[in-house]
Amino acid sequence: MSAAMDFELAGELKIGQVGIANLRIRTLDVAKLTEEMRGRVQRAPKLFARAAVVIDFGGLTRTPDEATARALIAGLRDAGVLPVALAYGTTEIERLSEALGLPLLAKFRASYERDEQAASQPAPAPTIREPEPAPPPKAPRSAPAPATPAAANVAPGMIQSAPVRSGQQIYAENRDLTVLTTVGAGAEVISDGSVHIYGPLRGRALAGAKGNEQARIFCREFHAELVAIAGHYKVMEEIPKELRGKAVQIWLEDQQLKIAALD
Repeated sequence: MSAAMDFELAGELKIGQVGIANLRIRTLDVAKLTEEMRGRVQRAPKLFARAAVVIDFGGLTRTPDEATARALIAGLRDAGVLPVALAYGTTEIERLSEALGLPLLAKFRASYERDEQAASQPAPAPTIREPEPAPPPKAPRSAPAPATPAAANVAPGMIQSAPVRSGQQIYAENRDLTVLTTVGAGAEVISDGSVHIYGPLRGRALAGAKGNEQARIFCREFHAELVAIAGHYKVMEEIPKELRGKAVQIWLEDQQLKIAALD
């Protein structure tokens, strides 16, 4: 008889939402990029020190050569973050990722490309239509009974009733997120819609994760490590001290993150 096979796994693999920062390269200046990242780490070490970063070369007209890319990776590591992948783009970027020994991640490019394509599309010209002749009169008929309005095809908001503790991440996909209690330091709540927090916010809150610039964050007691809407963020060091501990709302206006106390 053959020995019984052991089907007990030594490691359980799951695919889930991963909080990784995306660095969109606008100007390929290794020294400047390194200093900018070093400044971010120094201002918010609990947030950025040894943070996983995806490098996105999609904003450049040309893909950098391997030597320049390696110099950038070394500079970012020296600044205190950990480049872990390239954002998916062209076949040249795919070849570069193979040369560097880094994986490609696709999801970070979606919102950038969607925004840029929308901005480049010209507004449709108005359609001019000839006036149509009036239809012949019809015999009167009784008014139809009022139709029952169809239910809106909207996903219900996600409600988190338990405290979100350090190291936990809660993600509400394609809907709002309501947290009834505390978001602890080191915890992260993410929503593709708005975020409502009815207790203290000591960790990170990210709304409009897929690029919804109309999303907002509402918080009853504000001590956040970081808040972000559609990728625009502020860390604790950039938040006025008079707002700490207050009830606030956060929104995006003219590509700037605004924070104001709630009356």
